[in-house]
Amino acid sequence: MPIDRKRLQSHGRQRQPTALLAVASALLLLGCAGQVPPDIRSPTPAPLTVGEARAAPERHRGTPVRWGGSMLSVQNATETTDIEVLARPLDAIGEPRMDAAPQGRFIARFRGFLDPAEYPRERLLTVSGIVTGTETRDVRDYPYEYPVVTATGKHLWPKPEPVGPAPWYPDPWYGPGWGPWWGPGYGPWYRPWYW
Repeated sequence: MPIDRKRLQSHGRQRQPTALLAVASALLLLGCAGQVPPDIRSPTPAPLTVGEARAAPERHRGTPVRWGGSMLSVQNATETTDIEVLARPLDAIGEPRMDAAPQGRFIARFRGFLDPAEYPRERLLTVSGIVTGTETRDVRDYPYEYPVVTATGKHLWPKPEPVGPAPWYPDPWYGPGWGPWWGPGYGPWYRPWYW
């Protein structure tokens, strides 16, 4: 039976775009994963939100997560440090998105001592770790049930640079009388028709 070369060539052309698409997708995923800071890359997080963990804490106990947000308080105990975090969705590199709505609160528990001066209020923090349950603490007079994450990694995001007002430059065309061309007779170039 003779080999149909045209058919073989067209078959190879059909596979080539699919293979290129698969390679490009893999490289894209590796590129995105490579941008996540190394201290919060593992364990690989589950797609679990703070609200879901709060609603069913026993079902989600032991689930690996990567959560983040703005820090609200730091509490040191004898052997651990708890950081209360107002959760926000994370972007592709794991940084909390301040333009998104808050998703609730959680407690990130760390072994040992963390200096509260290094973790100030409203600074952005992302943690990776395991959900270990919930704890009820008061938010003012309201008893709030916090999901607790035993943190294995943390990344404190750089403090954003303050954005000041735009610099003011003197305008040579703008003066006390609406510019140098504005004078007593509507400007030096204006003369009544009878002059």
